[in-house]
Amino acid sequence: GKMEENPSPRPRSSVTPLPRERGEGERLNFFKFKALLQRDHWISPAYVGTDHAGMIKYLSNIPPSDGFGMDTINGYALPGFQNAHSHAFQYGMAGLAENHPMGTHDDFWSWREAMYQCALSVDPDQVEAIATMLYAEMVRHGYTHVAEFHYLHHDKDGNHYDNLAELGERMVAAAQRAGIKITLVPVFYQKGTFGKEPQPRQRRFISPSVDEYFKLFEASGKVIKNYDEASIAFSIHSLRAVDFNDIVRTVESMPTDLPFHIHVAEQKKEVMDCINYCGKRPMQWVLDNLPVNERFHLVHSTHLNDDELTRLAKSGARVVLCPSTEGNLGDGIFRMKEFVKLGGRWSIGTDSHIGLNPLEEFRMIDYRQRLITNERNTFEGDAAHYMINEEIASGRKAMGIDSQNNFELGKPLDAFVLNAKSPLFATTSPENLAATIVYSTDSTHSLGTLINGKWVVKNNHHTSYNEISKNFTEALLQMKNR
Repeated sequence: GKMEENPSPRPRSSVTPLPRERGEGERLNFFKFKALLQRDHWISPAYVGTDHAGMIKYLSNIPPSDGFGMDTINGYALPGFQNAHSHAFQYGMAGLAENHPMGTHDDFWSWREAMYQCALSVDPDQVEAIATMLYAEMVRHGYTHVAEFHYLHHDKDGNHYDNLAELGERMVAAAQRAGIKITLVPVFYQKGTFGKEPQPRQRRFISPSVDEYFKLFEASGKVIKNYDEASIAFSIHSLRAVDFNDIVRTVESMPTDLPFHIHVAEQKKEVMDCINYCGKRPMQWVLDNLPVNERFHLVHSTHLNDDELTRLAKSGARVVLCPSTEGNLGDGIFRMKEFVKLGGRWSIGTDSHIGLNPLEEFRMIDYRQRLITNERNTFEGDAAHYMINEEIASGRKAMGIDSQNNFELGKPLDAFVLNAKSPLFATTSPENLAATIVYSTDSTHSLGTLINGKWVVKNNHHTSYNEISKNFTEALLQMKNR
């Protein structure tokens, strides 16, 4: 939590010309923040110079010699958060599965039926309008990159669109409109559950064979070319959703530099079904049969035994936790305190988008551990700074990005900026600042979100909000599900 005195890089003397990268030495855009959070310290004040593409070319606590037209911001810059797990269409049903008639049983599996209804009712224009609104709201809350775990592939009858990746293309278009970066994760979904054929209401998700999935993946690779800030990863929905031999073949056949995402052990019933089907628990099967390493992003991982937890931590794989959704669905509580002590790595996602605030996700992760252990020290040291650092490093990894620091020369300026005038912040020392932000802040404390050095959201207002919200409202009124 210390403020850093040593600037990085050394400031240039006024006689040193700018590196002539683009002809005559491009003029940089300069920002001055009250402070900026790196992995091991705050830089304060923080001068950041970006080129025309929004890449950081200058980063120091000493002002540049040529910082003309500096944007001076009385704010604290956090790295833009990474949303490592999203099902965008489910934002259209946020808040719609919370009415529980007396005497009925409601759990994940009954919620899933409501989700299927939503999935079957959206057309491409509606799904794009919903995703665009959702992504704009993510940016407002400080997310600058989303991994879209995308399994809504076909039309309402389950037939292919002319473009296999039509709906993936809509996700990319939505991200571009909202100004967020996207990693499209086309999902292989083949079965109804372990060893069973798919149900009719899953018809929009299904690729019957590995080869069909590869065709879908290839089509998805074409649609990400529409947007400079789009990339790709690949995915198996879950062990219950694809034949085991096909899972192995898919993972073996895919490029080894791509992130791989899969839901594992979210529900107790799923664990029991898996044991009954193959004699192993889901995470046990994954660890025994797949080359689990740091490019694996294992979503939820809720129900693990001691052996699975230890092996998972040692593997270098990342767990993707979605605390607001896991809480909403009654999934259970991931063994976070033990996992981190074992050296485990993790990121966060908003999944069904019942909640969209990354700081709330951090609190839920920590407070659940406190509630079940009756101890307050879930993490050692500065818990808030640790959680931000870990979510940024592992979240970027989920997108296929390696990073050494929260902000780096040659990397984009993606930042969530909080208002230094907020009375609580204005009176807080650097040592306690990260914790005050994480544990005591809501989205109204934000000054805005920068992506590639440009304000996409300022003072809680997205630059394209009026048009995006108008399209969203029209789409939901057409759907008549609210």
